[in-house]
Amino acid sequence: MSTINTVGIIGAGTMGNGIAQACAVAGIHALMIDINEAAIERGIKTVSGSLDRLIRKEKLSEAQKADAMARITGSIKMADLAGADFIIEAATENEDLKRRILKDVAAIAAADTIIATNTSSISITGLAASTGRPERFIGMHFFNPVPVMALVEIIRGLATSDATFAATEELSKRLGKTPICVKNAPGFVVNRILCPMINEAIFVLAEGLASAEDIDNGMRLGTNHPIGPLALADMIGLDTMLSVMEVFYEGFNDSKYRPAPLLKEMVAAGYLGRKTGRGFYHYK
Repeated sequence: MSTINTVGIIGAGTMGNGIAQACAVAGIHALMIDINEAAIERGIKTVSGSLDRLIRKEKLSEAQKADAMARITGSIKMADLAGADFIIEAATENEDLKRRILKDVAAIAAADTIIATNTSSISITGLAASTGRPERFIGMHFFNPVPVMALVEIIRGLATSDATFAATEELSKRLGKTPICVKNAPGFVVNRILCPMINEAIFVLAEGLASAEDIDNGMRLGTNHPIGPLALADMIGLDTMLSVMEVFYEGFNDSKYRPAPLLKEMVAAGYLGRKTGRGFYHYK
């Protein structure tokens, strides 16, 4: 395919605006699509604030910020994706929603445009079937916060072509990321290991073995993790955590992946972590 000049990003939330920032800083135009102008404005404001922090740390200049922000645009019209060279779906971790979005995107995108999904756990082969172009569909799983985390998991579906993989790998490196090649399976590699660990920490908390603070301090200080599992769950979003564990439980049909009852209870209560101001911790 031709050089990637414009990346279309579906979703202006945490992952979407992070991907947009990574693209813009790398010199690529990022077009964020969301359901309303308010969501797009929040996404652009988040990127601006993130770049301001880099300026304060002297990792970015004011001029570089201005250049990056000029490369980010937003739209509520899915049809605007017709001009994108590469499209990344970064919507909520809900399979039915993603399938609907991907079907619509495939009807709009140019025939040679690669469509990627940022899903953290859902089958790439299954989602590819919704597009009608499975050979040009791939998983491109970024990690939160996208501007900081260096890894991208590139997941091939059953029909993903070598050319699609190569183009996605090249884009990942252009964004300053280190890609790893992963086969299609629930949770792929990192979340297959990470999320059950977080789920177990929630079981430990529910059983009263230790407080949230002590569990997190134990893992930070005892295993040198940069953040404790419960604080990380709050950052990821407890609704996303629950969705991932449910995919594991159904996909592997193994009781070791059952979601912790406390996780279910907190999601039902609307305590989703940082984004709602309350999870295992309280946030301003």
